[in-house]
Order: sequence, then structure tokens, then C-alpha cells
Amino acid sequence: QVQLVESGGGLVQPGGSLRLSCVVSGSIFSFYTMGWYRQAPGKQRELVATITTRGTTNYADSVKGRFTISRDNLKNTAYLQMNSLKPEDTAVYYCNVKNPLAANNDYWGQGTQVTVSS
Repeated sequence: QVQLVESGGGLVQPGGSLRLSCVVSGSIFSFYTMGWYRQAPGKQRELVATITTRGTTNYADSVKGRFTISRDNLKNTAYLQMNSLKPEDTAVYYCNVKNPLAANNDYWGQGTQVTVSS
């Protein structure tokens, strides 16, 4: 019954901002790591950012200083604030939660499209 639902994607001009949200429902343990990944057409899915329950964050080099990941454990919600967006940020963004104690125990959302274009 675990479900992840992303929202907040859309069309934005270069230099603009978007804020993505991921609401997790079902029996997700609070110690799971949450993260955002993205996949552009013709490319492999790549890590964007992760955050642990305690708030430790990790970012891809390409988004450092521009993106900020956060989470609200009481709401089981993750956020991705994206500033100074570039055309190369265009991709489908996926929310993910992972059990740090089991490598194959994770869940994915359906994705939300982010398009950065003038």
C-alpha cells in the first residue's frame, strides 16, 4: 500500500525556480532515506539529491548550490527546491525512498515532468 506521489513540475524559463513535493502514504518507516532522481530522454536515471532522517544531505555536483532537498518526517513528505534552473535540468523527476538496511527495499513515484526552456 506504499505510494509516492510527486507534484510541482511544469514549464519554467531558464533561471527560474520550481518546488517539487513528494507525499508518501502507507507503511514507510521514518528511518528510510528519501531522495530525488531524474531521467532525461535518452539518458540513464541519475541521482539528484538524498536526505536522511537526521537531515544529512547529498547532492549531485551538477545541482549543488542551486537545489535544496528537505523533508518533513511528520508529514512523510520530501521537497526539492530548484533555483537557477538550466535547460539541462529538463527531465522527469522521481521521488524515491530507500531502506538503508536493505539494498533492494525501495519505492518509487510515478514522476513529474520538469521542462526548462525559453
